[in-house]
Formats: sequence, structure tokens, C-alpha cells
Amino acid sequence: MAGKKWVYSFDEVENANSQEMIFLLGNKGAQLAEMTSVGLPVPQGFTITTEACNRFYEEGKKWPTGLESQVKLKLAKLEKKMEKQLGGKEKPLFLSVRSGSYVSMPGMMDTVLNLGMNDETVRVFAKKTKNERAALDSYRRFITMFGDVVMGVKRALFEEILDNAKETKGVKFDTELDAADLKALIPKYKALVRKEAGKDFPQQPWLQLKMSIDAVFNSWNTPRAVSYRRINSLRNDAGTGVNVQAMVFGNMGETSGTGVSFTRNPANGKKEHYGEFLINAQGEDVVAGIRTPRPVDELKEVMPKVYEELLKIYETLENHYKDLQDFEFTIENKKLYLLQTRNGKRTAQAAVKIAVDMEKEGLLSKEEAVLKVKPEQLDQLLHKQLDPIAKKESEALTKGLPASPGAAVGKVVFTAEKAKELVDADPKEKLILVRTETSPEDIEGMNAAKGMLTSRGGMTSHCAVVARGMGKCAVVGAGDITVNEKESSFSLKGLKINEGDWISLDGGTGEVFEGKIPLVEPEMHGDFATLMDWADSFRKLKVKTNADNPKDAKIALDFGAEGIGLVRTEHMFFEGDRIKAVREMILAENLQGRKKALAKLLPFQKKDFAGIFEVMDKLPVVIRMLDPPLHEFLPKEEKEM
Repeated sequence: MAGKKWVYSFDEVENANSQEMIFLLGNKGAQLAEMTSVGLPVPQGFTITTEACNRFYEEGKKWPTGLESQVKLKLAKLEKKMEKQLGGKEKPLFLSVRSGSYVSMPGMMDTVLNLGMNDETVRVFAKKTKNERAALDSYRRFITMFGDVVMGVKRALFEEILDNAKETKGVKFDTELDAADLKALIPKYKALVRKEAGKDFPQQPWLQLKMSIDAVFNSWNTPRAVSYRRINSLRNDAGTGVNVQAMVFGNMGETSGTGVSFTRNPANGKKEHYGEFLINAQGEDVVAGIRTPRPVDELKEVMPKVYEELLKIYETLENHYKDLQDFEFTIENKKLYLLQTRNGKRTAQAAVKIAVDMEKEGLLSKEEAVLKVKPEQLDQLLHKQLDPIAKKESEALTKGLPASPGAAVGKVVFTAEKAKELVDADPKEKLILVRTETSPEDIEGMNAAKGMLTSRGGMTSHCAVVARGMGKCAVVGAGDITVNEKESSFSLKGLKINEGDWISLDGGTGEVFEGKIPLVEPEMHGDFATLMDWADSFRKLKVKTNADNPKDAKIALDFGAEGIGLVRTEHMFFEGDRIKAVREMILAENLQGRKKALAKLLPFQKKDFAGIFEVMDKLPVVIRMLDPPLHEFLPKEEKEM
């Protein structure tokens, strides 16, 4: 297949937003091409297809025939457009290398930024920009990321060197280190790579690029990526695209920055500017929680013209994609660039509100609005919330950012591994994962837990984005708490919460409570009721419920059930005096004993049936006669004997 096309420039893709191209280029690559065609300010580049990734694995982790020559051809085209050259001695080109499968997998696969930096190009870059500090900062970032992602040197080891430099100077943030400080880090970083990887950090830009592409391909099958696909029921055979893009620098000083924004609030669905930015930073800084980002509307005070341009981009993206967009941007010397966009992950509550509002705004038809809400999100809306009355009687321990609404009540656990271990042993275990901040490696623990609490991070942090995608409650950036993973505890205001202690989270307000707050049933009203009415207007199927008592029947009726498809009579007898009578019947030695026990059940059952028929008010009710799996009624001790 020598003629197979493995690489596409952003500006040569037609119908980029089609399902075919999204599967071929990955969602990120397809949207970069789509935004380019719309005329949005996207740094130019090219995408290596998901087919190339799959062939890479088929051929024993080797590039398929024709891929190298095509990458070099597209690179030359990019160099001509940018009037720069990768590794150039006069006008060096720097690149970002990012992953991207057919759906967003936030943080699960690898990225390399600032590629092309070496001992020579960093000097040229410093001279050209007249900004030695930014050049050296980009170089030390590149060595860190390349060393970690490509060469297997743990990021924590680089951070240790950086922390020592900050401690020596007596500063808190890396932005407080000057050019001389950063220059002193470079040889230490390179020595670390040599020690840990057994070889030198590569100075040849083409080799850097080739190794980075390999690393992105390889990240498709890392344990965290495999776990994420399993948890979210995603395809394992899709592969990832590789997006190679001209680098733009948000760390050029006070006229530069980076941010993440949503075109609407993904937590509650309100049409408001929802996002965060950092001045003098690169994209990884926003999601990593190293520095506290600022709300995106504060950009108006810092760079008013850029802010006005950003507002126009909100409108352009929504009008084009007709959906909530989650996009990343970088500002280089007051020039705004878009690095990616994707359909934003949102809570179930937000999904419903956004769908209804977009129909009212004329962006969607009623049918399209209904289809924007996933079935599993509707399921989340039926889950319980913290009892508002009980909340009023309890004093919140602290309040963080309400990153993902809903309620979570569970025992505190401090590592993803422990959370998974406990839930594997007992699937009914209720846990809250508490971390300083989560990372992609925590995906199994986040899946096991009922909710998440972090002391650092913002509304666009890893924990916030993943929790919303999972439909789980999350409170982030609770800065009052100090997490001590080694001691398996967190503390605040003189109080210590240990592993195994119960806490309750309100993801709608960001409040954290000690102990167990009762939960209450949800109600169908407002936008949810509107959406269900629209669905009823053109659906074909009738929906009945399973209900075994009047209370459950009333809840089902309120949510639109058109009758009961199955009353399981044996389920009427699981509680209180009822189960005792059933056990008496099972253990009776003769017919007379069984009749005596059944006589105790008759009043309960008659009352339940009368209540069910009254609630259903002539709607159909299907009853299954007694079909008891007898072991379910026995006490635990008898089951184990």
C-alpha cells in the first residue's frame, strides 16, 4: 500500500466534521481542520491518521511504508508557510505534538510541547524574541515533557530539581525564576535524563519529532488509556491520530497567556463565559493546578482587545457546531490562537438545559435537542440529591468549586489503587476519593468512587472535566484542606479526617460536610419536563416501569411511565416484619405453619396492591405471582452456612 495517504495538512481536508473524517483524523485533528476552514485563528500543522497508528501496531511498532516521507513532505510545507525551519539556525520552527482519537479522552494520552528546542535553537529563539527567559523556560519545559513522555524519566524528578531551585531563591512560583535561574536548570535536567534513561537528551529536532510521534502512538495502549476506554465503553480498535502543529508561546511574559474555556457553563448549562486563564504560562499549567487560574472574564481587564475577540469566537463556535464547545487558546504577544475545540463534557443537568435553551435560540430543532442528551445522562438525573433540610442543620467543613453537580456520600479514601481494591472486594462500597489533585493515572479510582474532592485545581482541571464526563459529583480547589496521603488523612481548621471516615459532597454548591447527609429523591420539573414532553411528541414506544410498592409506582408515574410492566410480589417482603414472616413460612415444618405465616403477609400485600392500583389510576399493571429465590430471604448467617 505504498500509495496510502497517512498524513493530511489542516488546510487540505474537506468535510472535516463528518463521521468518516473524525474516525480517520481523530476528533482533535478533524476539528483543527474544520476550524481552519471556517477561518478561525489556528496555528497551522498536519495530522497523522488513526489508520497509521493501527498499522504501527500491526507492524510491530514500526512506521508503515510511506509515513516518514509523507511526514517530511508535510513538514516542509509547514516550514514554508511559517517561513521557519525545524532546527533552523536563523528562524527555528517549534512544534507541539498531540494525540486525538475519535472521541475526547482528556489527559489519557500523551502530548509533547516546545519540540525543536536544543542548545542552539534556544539561543536563536532568545535573540529573535529578545526574551531569554521565555526561551529558557520553554527549553526546560521541553526537556521535562520529552524526558517524561518519550524517555520514561519520571516527571517528579524534574519537579524536585525545580522545587530546589525555587527554595534556594526563596520563591513560590516558577514564574519568579529569572533567566539565570532557568539557565542553571538545563544542565541538571540533561544530567537527570542521562542518569535515568541511560542516554543523552537528543539534540536533533527530526529525531525528537520521530520519537514523539512514536510516544503518542504508544500512549494509545497505556493502562490509563485502556482503562478509560473500558470505563466509557469506547472502541479499542480506533487508534489515535497525531497532530503536529506550529508552536505558539503563552509564556512570553505579561502580554501572553493560555486558557481553557467553554461556550456555556458545563456544570449547570447557563449561557455564560465559563473558563480560566493564566498569564505567562503554557497550556499544561492551567489543568495541572500548579498555579491558580483566573476566571476568563478577568481577561477583559488585562487584554481588552483579546477578550473582545474571544467573545466573538464563543459565538462563532456555537453557531457552527450547534453544541457546547470546550476549547483551548493561547495568547502570544497579544495575538489570540485556538489550539483545539471539542464538544464539551457536561453534567446531566447542564445537558438538558443546554439542549432546551439552544432550541429556544433557534440553533436546534426539538428532535435535535432531545438527541443531544444521552440516555445515561437522563439516568443520572434520576439519582438522589443531598436533603436540603438536613444540610441546613449541618455546618459545612469547607467549600470548594462546584465542578460537577450531584451528591456523593461515602468513606474517605486517598489513593486510586485503594479505591479500586475496596470496590473490587465489595461493589456496594461507597467511597469519596480525596486527592491534592487528580491525574490520568487516577482513572480507575475515580471510576470506583462515588465522588471526588481535591484541594487544588479549577473548574477546567483534570478532576472537573473527567468527573463531569463520568456523571459523578466533584468538588475541586478546596484550598482549606491539607491532604496527607502518607498518613491517609486530610485536615482543616484543627480537624483531622482519616481514611474510612464518612463525608458528604454537594457538587452543586461545592460544600463538604462531615458525616452522612441523607439523600432525597429527584423531581421532574423545568427543562427536564420540557425535554420529556418533546420526546413524547415524536416517540414511537410506550414505556412502563418495574415497581413493587405504591411509592415507587408514584415516582415512575411522575417521570412519565404509562403503567407497570412488572410487579414482583416477592420484592414486597424484603423489609421489617414482612421478611420475618417469609422466613417463618420457609422454615415452617407443616402446612398449618406455612398458612399461619402467610396470614401475617396478607394485610401487607393487600395494602400494597390497593396503593399501586390507586396510583396507576386504571393504567395497566402486570403482576408476577410469587417467585421467591428463597436464599435471598435468609439471614446472612444462614446463607454462609
